[in-house]
Amino acid sequence: MAIGDIIVGIDIGTSKVCTVVGEVNNFGQIEIICNTSYKCSGLKKGKIINEEEVMLSLAKTIKDAEDETNLKINSAYVTIPGKYITIVQNSITREVKDKYAGISLRDVQNAIMQVKDIEVPESDTLIDIVPDKITLENGTVVTDPVGSLSSSFTISAQVILAERNYVRQLNGIFKKVGLEIDGIVPITLAERNLVLDKNELHDNIMLLDIGAGNTDIGVFEGSTFLYTNSIPVGGDNITKDIALVLNISEEEADKLKRQYGLALKSFIDNDNDIILNTCKDNSKNKIIKSSELIEIIEARIEEIFSIINKEITSNGLKQKINNVILTGQGIVNINKSDVAGKINLNIPVKISTGRAISTVKPAYRTSYSLVRYIAARPFTKTVSSSIDTQSDESIVKIVIDRIKEFFYS
Repeated sequence: MAIGDIIVGIDIGTSKVCTVVGEVNNFGQIEIICNTSYKCSGLKKGKIINEEEVMLSLAKTIKDAEDETNLKINSAYVTIPGKYITIVQNSITREVKDKYAGISLRDVQNAIMQVKDIEVPESDTLIDIVPDKITLENGTVVTDPVGSLSSSFTISAQVILAERNYVRQLNGIFKKVGLEIDGIVPITLAERNLVLDKNELHDNIMLLDIGAGNTDIGVFEGSTFLYTNSIPVGGDNITKDIALVLNISEEEADKLKRQYGLALKSFIDNDNDIILNTCKDNSKNKIIKSSELIEIIEARIEEIFSIINKEITSNGLKQKINNVILTGQGIVNINKSDVAGKINLNIPVKISTGRAISTVKPAYRTSYSLVRYIAARPFTKTVSSSIDTQSDESIVKIVIDRIKEFFYS
């Protein structure tokens, strides 16, 4: 990366589209220029079910970012749920062009290009290469081999494949709002450096991002990205359960979840009375005990962790995981969710305490993580998104007006 590079990161979530624009400062750190978001109901269970809805939300967040920064945004990076991802581990050994001059940046870049030469199924497309371990001829493992005197080196990497149809769908949506895609990054891979602390970065970790309607799973063996997937359940399912069982509106259910959020009934201190204001049966202002509410929350959280447990067990990953880190707006505000996780997974679980995470608003953590991940990519010349000085009328504004004419005329 270079000082002054501007990186645009977009996260298309179940409930909203979030955009973060960051700039690389003189210290090589990311400064947030702006963050914008707009509600979106175009996704369900991790699938894009309404492209026009996603287009409108995407165009709105970009227009707001352009207005706030006085920049014209032409391209951006975007996250992708784990369910569309396949990780292929690969390694190659490469001879150094001039062993007396040491390993050059070009040697490393050529090795990275060579390590991607794998057989890719027709249903997939290559979206990323993640260099992992670089080993010199004498067996020394280095993070950056450039300048090292070695006649050869071995590079191990994760070749990231994505479902071709989903990538094609994303590209189509972006192009319709006047944007090119700079790169596509799995959610948990982007989040790793933000939500994990220094010790966890070297541990065998499962990262769980429990969002509104989706839970993304990422398993890391030290720096090696082993596995990712997503399951179609999240915080919204808890809200809907409360609304259904208590026969109240989802708005009141969400409010009660936030007010009394507790993952385990056994931790109730005082079993208070709760007055239900939107009960749809004949009982106006019906009164229940808080334990009844917590029981509903506990059942759904238990199910989420049970599905995750089955997932990692069936894929032979459970024995490799030392710790589980929880993040995501769908669960971190529910007290004792880490304890519930430990009970159901039989692995130590904690809420993320990564140093940088508290500095970013929860809604923007994934898109900010994406910007940080891109800025930290090794062995790249530039990572900047395509940015121009703002014109009088951006193409995104035109697209928004066209969409509004289509839907509201």
